[in-house]
Formats: sequence, C-alpha cells, structure tokens
Amino acid sequence: MKREDGKASDMKTAGGGGTGQGRILSLLADDGYLDTACLQRLEDSFRAWAEESPRLDVRLSRKRILMIFLLIRTTGAKLNEILALSPLKDIDFDRRSITVGGRRGSGREPRQVQISAVFAAEMKGMLADQAFLASLGEDLGVDPGFVRRKFYERAQACGLDKRLATPEMIRQSRAVELIRGNMPLPAVQMLLGLSSLNPTTSYVSFSDDEIRQVTRLFMEKESSRKTSARNSFFGKIRSIRRGIIQARVELVTISGQSVTTVITVDSLDRLGLKTGGMITAEVKAPWVQLQKGGDPRSTADNRFQGVVERIRSGDITTEYTVRLADGTELCALATRDSGNAADLAENDPVWVLFNSFSVILHVDG
Repeated sequence: MKREDGKASDMKTAGGGGTGQGRILSLLADDGYLDTACLQRLEDSFRAWAEESPRLDVRLSRKRILMIFLLIRTTGAKLNEILALSPLKDIDFDRRSITVGGRRGSGREPRQVQISAVFAAEMKGMLADQAFLASLGEDLGVDPGFVRRKFYERAQACGLDKRLATPEMIRQSRAVELIRGNMPLPAVQMLLGLSSLNPTTSYVSFSDDEIRQVTRLFMEKESSRKTSARNSFFGKIRSIRRGIIQARVELVTISGQSVTTVITVDSLDRLGLKTGGMITAEVKAPWVQLQKGGDPRSTADNRFQGVVERIRSGDITTEYTVRLADGTELCALATRDSGNAADLAENDPVWVLFNSFSVILHVDG
C-alpha cells in the first residue's frame, strides 16, 4: 500500500494524453496504490461491518455501501458511475456483465464491464433479499460525501490510512492489481473506460468483443484463484504452420507481443486451433531464462526485453520477477548457483528467453 499524500488521479498520462497507459504503468514502480492484501483487508472490514448491527434498517443501509464498495473494487468504475447504476437493469447475470456510464449528461457512451460468475452470483444473491431490494429504489444513489466518509471509517477500522481508501484510490489500485495479475493493458483500459486507445499498436486487430473475451477469461481465473501460472499470454492465433508430425503456432497478444509454440498435429486437431482463434499460452517459471547485455545469442524463439523487479532467494532456488514494457509480469526460476553466476540485481535490464517447446496452449471455454 502506499502513497501518503492521498492524491488521486483518473490515471491520465503526464501529458494529458488520456489513454491512461503511462499513468498506470508508472504506478507499478511507485507507491500510489493499495496492494491486494490491503484491498482484501478493507473488503473484509466492509463485510463484517455490514452485518454487525442489530437494527434491520442500519444493516440495509450498510449493505448498500458494501455493494458500492464491491462494485468499485471489482470493476474499477468511478464512484459516480456506480451511484448511477440500476442493479436490476444494468447487471446482466446471464452474460456476466455490468453496463456503466452513458447516463444523460455524462458525455460518455455506456460500456460493458465483464465480471466473474462468482461475483455475478454474489450480486444476484444480494438482490434476492426483498427487504434490501425494496430499500434500493431505482438506483444506488447515495450522497457521495456520505460514501466517502464510510470508506474513510472502514479504512481506519482496519489500520489503513484513510487517504488511501477513497473511491478514486480503490479504482487506481484495482487497475494496478489487474496489470500485476497480467491482464493485458488494453483490456484494463477498456474495463476502466479510459479513452483513446492508441491506434498505432497491434491490438487494433482485436475487436471489442475479443478484448472483452480476454477480460472475462481473466476475471474467471482470478475469482477461482487459478493464478499460479503467472507466465500467461492471452492472444489471437496469427499463423499456423502444419507439418507431418508437429505444427508451429504463433499468437499475438493484445499488446503486440508475439509468442510461438510447437505442438503435435494431434494436439492441434484436438484443440481445434484455427487462425484468428483466441488462445492462452503459458510457460512454467523453470523454463524461462534471463540474460543480461545486448541482443542475446540464443536459439530461443521467444525473446522479450524487461527489467528485473524483484528477486527472492531461497536455499536451493532463486525466483526472479521481470516486468516487460507493457506491464506484463514474468517469473523465472533458477538454481541458486546459476542465479549467482548470472549476477542479476533488481532494476537490471534483461532479456527473457524461452523455447517454443516450453509453451503450453490452453483453449478456455
């Protein structure tokens, strides 16, 4: 958790460009956000507080504040967008999406925000409470000042600086949390409604529906805690070169990275892979190699430039976390002896290398 000045922004670039990319990526390197552990502590505080009053009217009022917090915590939407929500109209439980923005006078088009099945079920369960539903009225409209005061109170109750628990800071923290979890940056920008996606990058070849598909996949994995394989790339199959026994598959991520893999023809047919299809590629940490210096002299098909962000040494192995230019986080695992020989330190620029045979493809439902 971090930042003591309490300043919040709408994640604009320093030059006011509006994409939010520079601002979000800069947060990865500073202290301007609550980390996942602190966000969870704040969420637990809200949940306990919402149930502890013996009075029904107080519990219903607190439940509304809890719902507002959970919606910001999950979607990264702005406070005014959440307060304008009509839960029964704007939450599509079948499609697992929420329509935010686009209200009269906002000057913005509405956008669809993907949510996980788990979160959709929780929202549906809350709205199944007839007393709570009756207390809501048409929307979640509450005085914003009152919401902020309750956010401050919950932060102080669980030992957090209240300046770090504003709706804006929670939105900001959610953005960083998603990127640290390897959601592609353009998907984070779309989720949060950040404008002017850069038209010069390769993800213009991805439709809005495809980016939402990636977002939905990430949300489901996050909610089920399927996050142990941090070296994940979500993308579209750009080419397939079919041989007699094996096939070479190349995918391009939303951020424009190219990842190649070699699989058997049987696997290609069994997975039903076709050019243009969406796919997830994963690489286990022990298969990832790091190298300092200039362009590496290596046979590795997959090469990425990054910066060593964290190093964690154990008795036998050393774990290196590398941040790529687009915010993607990759993990490499080496024996302690080989790690010492590599002479890597935090903030060192490095090449990340792995072979096509080390990449595992997954087709998610």
